[in-house]
Amino acid sequence: MNTRIPDGSKPVIAILTTSDKQRQFCGNRNNFRDIIRTGKELGYLVYVVTVRDLKLDERIVNGYVPSPSGRVWYNIPVPLPQIIYNRIPTREREEREPVVRKIAQCLEHPDMHLYNPFFFNKWDLFEWLKGSRATTKHIPKTRRLRSSNTLTTMLKNHASLYLKPEDGKAGKGIMRLRYRSDVSLPYRLQIQSDKRNLTYKAASMDRLWARIGKEKGATHYIVQQAIELATHRGRPFDLRVLLQKNGRGAWAVTGIGARLAGARSITTHVPRGGSIEEPASMLEGTFGPERAATILKNVPTTALLIARQIERASDSILGEMSMDLGVDEEGGLWFFEANSRPMKFDEPAIRKLSLERIFQYSQHLARQPK
Repeated sequence: MNTRIPDGSKPVIAILTTSDKQRQFCGNRNNFRDIIRTGKELGYLVYVVTVRDLKLDERIVNGYVPSPSGRVWYNIPVPLPQIIYNRIPTREREEREPVVRKIAQCLEHPDMHLYNPFFFNKWDLFEWLKGSRATTKHIPKTRRLRSSNTLTTMLKNHASLYLKPEDGKAGKGIMRLRYRSDVSLPYRLQIQSDKRNLTYKAASMDRLWARIGKEKGATHYIVQQAIELATHRGRPFDLRVLLQKNGRGAWAVTGIGARLAGARSITTHVPRGGSIEEPASMLEGTFGPERAATILKNVPTTALLIARQIERASDSILGEMSMDLGVDEEGGLWFFEANSRPMKFDEPAIRKLSLERIFQYSQHLARQPK
């Protein structure tokens, strides 16, 4: 069935989330307000809809739009959307049976395009990127953390490792393990949580493994070679790249930001004390102007290569992702993470373009036969 919308007309767009007993719906309201405002300026009908209210057999559904002041949200009747921008805020909500069922129905619907159907899993990402010669060189050695033998084996080749939850976000649950053969307690495990940052020292792998078990509980983890990152003012930094599809349906880099690690943090995430920096000046301070320019030129090329491979291997329609890329001491680029529900970038120019691209890509998608 050919369900393309005519070239001149604009599709109806819904921001999909889940309902909330106290607050009508979940998610980042400021972000939703910005999207709806931009859509209005560009001539689109866009609204927030919950999984419960998105009744696919009805022509009119209940949607939410903000009042002119933005402080109140009104529930109004709106036409069924042609494009669904998936912003379900957490994995826990996304994995609920009614949500899984509704997303599957949207993907099957003949008159509807839904993109970014699921959150990424870290293990899957690294497996997907191993599938291409062009991307495999940008990924650190990564294994699933199944037993203490995994750590013993990896420590033979790498003095330092990261332990990361497969489904973690914003640096939560990440641990760093170092091995020092010259001291009586050779295993050093740095544990980062919301309120503290402590180092546990162990004499043996058995003691260390018991502590790791206590920290991770039933959560699935990966273990990864720690890359020695370039530093700025003595602290490591990495680059955040926002990639979105444009009006031609092709991947494009919307913007590049930099994040500097907090004083005692083992990651660069802002909620863990990291700060937002300007990529060019930070790279210049470390590598000098010429090297910095070369590195910055390589970032979009590498990020686009990775985004295309993730989409190909995931076998789903993706329209945006954010990506964390590390720069090592030699200026090499390493992939650490991709997120299919990017947080908003605070840099104003990146933010403006990111909002516009949602509509450019939606317009393109609506013209494609399902």
